[in-house]
Amino acid sequence: MTRSLHDDTATHILDNPVWAALTGQHAHLAEIRGQAARYHLDVAPFATLAAGHDERAWADLAALAGPATVVPLAGVDATPPADWEVVERIPGVQMVATTLAAAPDPDSVRLDSADVPEMLDLVARTEPGPFRPRTIELGRYLGVRINGRLVAMAGERLHPPGWTEISAVCTDPAYRRLGLGSRLVRSVAAGIRERGEIPFLHASAANSGAIRLYRSLGFTLRRHTWFSAVRTPDRARVPADTAARTPE
Repeated sequence: MTRSLHDDTATHILDNPVWAALTGQHAHLAEIRGQAARYHLDVAPFATLAAGHDERAWADLAALAGPATVVPLAGVDATPPADWEVVERIPGVQMVATTLAAAPDPDSVRLDSADVPEMLDLVARTEPGPFRPRTIELGRYLGVRINGRLVAMAGERLHPPGWTEISAVCTDPAYRRLGLGSRLVRSVAAGIRERGEIPFLHASAANSGAIRLYRSLGFTLRRHTWFSAVRTPDRARVPADTAARTPE
């Protein structure tokens, strides 16, 4: 059954979707130590702390990441300890598909590992957000090719229970204003809805153009959030009662 936007459990899950994904659908791509978790670094840069974490979570994260390491944090509003450095803190928005008219696009193609070099090149030229050599393992990615060249793509990233994030929406500058991004968002969303899940996405609060586009497609603002990066202390403290693990 598709979850409601106002479902209390689902709302809680979306407050920390990285933790929910790393301890669920994406557990095979996770590294977890106590109350801290992150993706394998060639999959995605994101790390997070467990919901309801205590002060030991920061030591878990420091041990997981290593000393003097910049860590992109998601779903964490807490202030780090004094020996950590806040490198960056960017306001963002989280939006949920409420009236989106999802529909498969006949011109889109499913992308796979053989397409990764072209995907990385497109991301480098358009900067939609982090995309790494194994990011494609997070979910289903679709693209549009013109004269054999990949000119637009979009896909699935975070996958907390009942929800899937749409991400990496980008179009070659020479092919913008053709509606390719909108078509791909609808097509990716169609696959998500087929599984009985709800599409959602994130955007920078400063990216007013993208936010207007997503609103016009049928996404609704759910919450304001932060995209943060913190630097671990010079010497990582390893908690005695935890050990790094990669879930089976």
